Amino acid sequence: MAETAPIAETVSEHFAGFLAGLKLSDIPDAARDVAIRDLIDAAGLCLAARRTDYIGQILDACDSDGPCTALGHARALDAAGAALVNGVAIHGEDFDDTLEGAPIRVGAMVIPAVLAAAERHGLSGERTLLGIVAGLESVCRINHVAAGHMHKAGFHPVGIIGALGAAAGTAVALGLDRDRIAAAFGVAASMSSGIIEYLTDGAHTKRLHPGWAAQSGYRAAMIARTGFFAPRTVFEGGHNFFKAFAPTATPDYSHLRKGLGEDWYFRRIVFKPYACGTMIHPYIDCARRLGAEGIPADEIEDILCKTGEGLVHRLWEPLAAKHRPPSGYAAKFSMPFCMALGFHEGDAGLAQFDDAKVLDPKLLSLAGKIRYEIDPENPYPRNYIGHMRVTLKSGRVLEYFQPHMRGGQHEPLPEAEILAKFRSNAAHGGWDAGRAERLLDFCQTLADRPDLSAMTDFRH
Repeated sequence: MAETAPIAETVSEHFAGFLAGLKLSDIPDAARDVAIRDLIDAAGLCLAARRTDYIGQILDACDSDGPCTALGHARALDAAGAALVNGVAIHGEDFDDTLEGAPIRVGAMVIPAVLAAAERHGLSGERTLLGIVAGLESVCRINHVAAGHMHKAGFHPVGIIGALGAAAGTAVALGLDRDRIAAAFGVAASMSSGIIEYLTDGAHTKRLHPGWAAQSGYRAAMIARTGFFAPRTVFEGGHNFFKAFAPTATPDYSHLRKGLGEDWYFRRIVFKPYACGTMIHPYIDCARRLGAEGIPADEIEDILCKTGEGLVHRLWEPLAAKHRPPSGYAAKFSMPFCMALGFHEGDAGLAQFDDAKVLDPKLLSLAGKIRYEIDPENPYPRNYIGHMRVTLKSGRVLEYFQPHMRGGQHEPLPEAEILAKFRSNAAHGGWDAGRAERLLDFCQTLADRPDLSAMTDFRH
């Protein structure tokens, strides 16, 4: 009787094999530091959003109490509920991380899932940090396979890829083997969801996507842990993940095969200085420079911005609506309005995006003077740049150029700024300084902790 040929290793199995073999000692110090900074940033953002209406609504929708912490809230939830609430909170004010070179949020999906799994299952801080690293790296690498194409298909990569990253982080934290991690990818792919229709009216579903991805990823890992039969060819089969969610792409699977353990993609995570759409940031910097020169707004005739084509449908159009966003949240995705904030207020932080701001006549007047043209040489998404040409009523023309996004590889935010952002976010959410410092210490010393029992101190 002829022997059956062995079945070749699939893409998900190869990548899962790398993840299953990870040890914290394998992670370079510089990469580990990025993961800790992301945890600190995420924790502060949970606190910043704790008193918002949308977080209250998500909490009200959770019907299962349990042993897990939603940071900043007295009520303890089951693991999936805690992952949901923390994920929504981290991304809720659009102040969380992003990935340079292939835009996607990263920590908001992974960190809540891994923290919930660790608290629920009594895992050590070392296992928790290892799971966070694995999840961050998974999101970043999977997103590179078909970068930009999910947005073209009308999907929000945060909700689509985020579920897989959360599943990977949870599975690694739990110590699952290669086959179970690959199964977690297979299960999570059927749980991925999130469309970008929120762009029409600034709806809150964008906020929901990372939390849903976090709870889906947690559940996917728990289901895979049982031995559940999931598709081995989830990434390359005839009806695969990328064919479904990125149909215009030619997937580049080398990102899931090459340089594993050598080139850490998550080191390219960017920490945001402004609480709005990522690609807007360099343009805000340009507008701030114009404002700092003391030129009165009523002397400005026109502002023309050169922009990348990939930014237009999310941040520029429909232009009339972007000139007059209907809410503070919608304003976060309006290039003209955010630039007006940078000019008049010198910042675009949490305080700049309340609903009263979108009624401010001076902001609306300047925003209405800002338009765009597509620059075919714009390097987006490889790099985020800002360029604007200002024509004054006198006929004088001024030009401003920002060659990269601050907070990324070209100009990282100093450690002091990340800590200051955490403390500011905690204060914004109404937390006292003492409790905030204890949470900061918890994040900084996570790898040394025998378990996550200290998280109960952060239910307030």
